[in-house]
Amino acid sequence: MSGGLAALLDDIAVLARAAAASIDDVGVAAAKAGSKAAGVVIDDAAVTPQYVRGLAADRELPIVKRIAIGSLRNKFLIILPVILLLSQFVPWLLTPILMLGGAYLCYEGAEKVWAKVSGHGAHGDGEEKLKDEKTLISGAVRTDLILSAEIMVISLNEVAEQSFWSRLAILCVVALVMTIAVYGAVGIIVKMDDVGLRLSEQSASGVVAFGRGLVKAMPIVLTALTVIGTAAMLWVGGHILLVGTDELGWHALYGFVHHVEVAAHDATGPLGGLVGWLVNTIFSAILGLIVGALLVVIITLAFHRNKGEAAHATDHAPTTEAAPPAEARATTPATTPAEAKATTPAETKTAAEVAPDTPRATEH
Repeated sequence: MSGGLAALLDDIAVLARAAAASIDDVGVAAAKAGSKAAGVVIDDAAVTPQYVRGLAADRELPIVKRIAIGSLRNKFLIILPVILLLSQFVPWLLTPILMLGGAYLCYEGAEKVWAKVSGHGAHGDGEEKLKDEKTLISGAVRTDLILSAEIMVISLNEVAEQSFWSRLAILCVVALVMTIAVYGAVGIIVKMDDVGLRLSEQSASGVVAFGRGLVKAMPIVLTALTVIGTAAMLWVGGHILLVGTDELGWHALYGFVHHVEVAAHDATGPLGGLVGWLVNTIFSAILGLIVGALLVVIITLAFHRNKGEAAHATDHAPTTEAAPPAEARATTPATTPAEAKATTPAETKTAAEVAPDTPRATEH
């Protein structure tokens, strides 16, 4: 009896050690996969603050929270099931789908650049239009869907040799950790001005000076993050398209960029890694801007064309004279020619007027 119990405990200990080792393996693999997607994670953190800029202070964190929840839904309910199924059955379809998302990012980035350059985003009366929270959140969650998809696909490529269930566990860890990291950082960024305001109300002069510095610096930081976020959309979208064309067999464009990147890396010695990355980033951003600009032109022309056709159809719509109301027709007296003749004053005479000289009958 005691021997059987000891054997059972030994089996449990072995299973526990195996489970712990498996958890360690998942953690190591998740860290490795997440590190490969660190650049996109930073871009995601830079993009998001622009969506809460200009909101009331008490609405910033609730909006960030709702975007974070939307990001978790994107990862666990859409991206994770789709990429696991595609990687298992039709892995060749992952690249075209990811390229469509990259093209959308290019369009969003180019649209923001165009709005800034043309001034179409500014308001003539100098007052900023009140932001609609639902529209704002839906736009942020759409952008997150693309960025999260690239994070998850990059992570998936790093663990492609693992079994299905191992891939699932690793990607779940990556999805959760990345979301917490991105939106935790965003929450800290958007509330730093409030922290500075609280510090500026303290008694210590050094703390007060630091707090005032934070308050003054945060508008500049948020403006810089808006610019970085727009550039990140163009870079990430362009990089997705650049790598995607190479994976689909169109090697010329990626080969040219890679050749320039390697040349810059070899020519700059200890700074080669940074310079090579910058070269790839700049070319990716240029490609993203070109593709995004073309999409902006196409969509704008299509919108104006549809709008013009609608206006043309409205201007040339046939007009018909309105018939008099039924009540008016009912109250209008209908007269026949005979009735009109009988009621003409010139032709209605009494019997006396017709024969005035006719003698009356004599009385007998």
